[in-house]
Amino acid sequence: MDISFLGGPRPQRGVGVVAPFDFALDRELWRWVPDDVSLHLTRTPFVPVEVSLDLARLVSEHETLGEAVRALNAVAPEVVAYACTSGSFVGGIPGERAMCEAMTRAGAVPSLTTSGALLAALAELGAQRIALVTPYTVSVTQSLEEYLAEAGIQVTGRAFMGLTRHIWKVPYRDVVDMAREAVRGAADALFISCTNLPTYDVIPQLEAELRIPVISANQVTVWAALRQLGTRAVGPYQRLIDQSARQRPVLPEEQEGWA
Repeated sequence: MDISFLGGPRPQRGVGVVAPFDFALDRELWRWVPDDVSLHLTRTPFVPVEVSLDLARLVSEHETLGEAVRALNAVAPEVVAYACTSGSFVGGIPGERAMCEAMTRAGAVPSLTTSGALLAALAELGAQRIALVTPYTVSVTQSLEEYLAEAGIQVTGRAFMGLTRHIWKVPYRDVVDMAREAVRGAADALFISCTNLPTYDVIPQLEAELRIPVISANQVTVWAALRQLGTRAVGPYQRLIDQSARQRPVLPEEQEGWA
């Protein structure tokens, strides 16, 4: 059979992703990516430390990031994203900027982090008061609030789980319960932190129920990386990436399987 008419695989643009060693949601990242973009993932080396501020510092050391980016250089990504919220906010805004600079030096391509992407997403949505959901301990959650405060973002309500491991196993129903608890007062948006916390399918439903934009760590990371390429993330009824959803949030009864 002659298959020459197929013309070969479609050309791809590459996004390099550096993730912590325990990152388990590769597939969730891919769900925001259009067909003409490929994600090239690498992980930081394993360290026997539970999720904490200490771990956040270890997985975001400049030498560690540099080695990861140099490994990605072999596939020539056009942009590199560090997919870890705590690792990119633990040093505050100056620390996040220094991480981007270290990755850019190692890869000679534009670089970004989840926490930097968060601030860009909040600016895109015009959100200055946010509700916050995290799976973290008190100390890690407080560090995120301090990072947001540096950027002039006020946290109006919060909910956290106190987890130190296996965050990727948290079911959607627990994420929804935390979101409802966090949105106590006036908020311009809800942020669900941690790239290891599943969020893709709950975003449109929560936006419909809470009537505010809902953004998550993985969502903003992919959104910012693709924006750097001059293209858009994909995903139905998510206000950050779908202009029609900003104009008219879908009601809960219009969502399949929402109960």
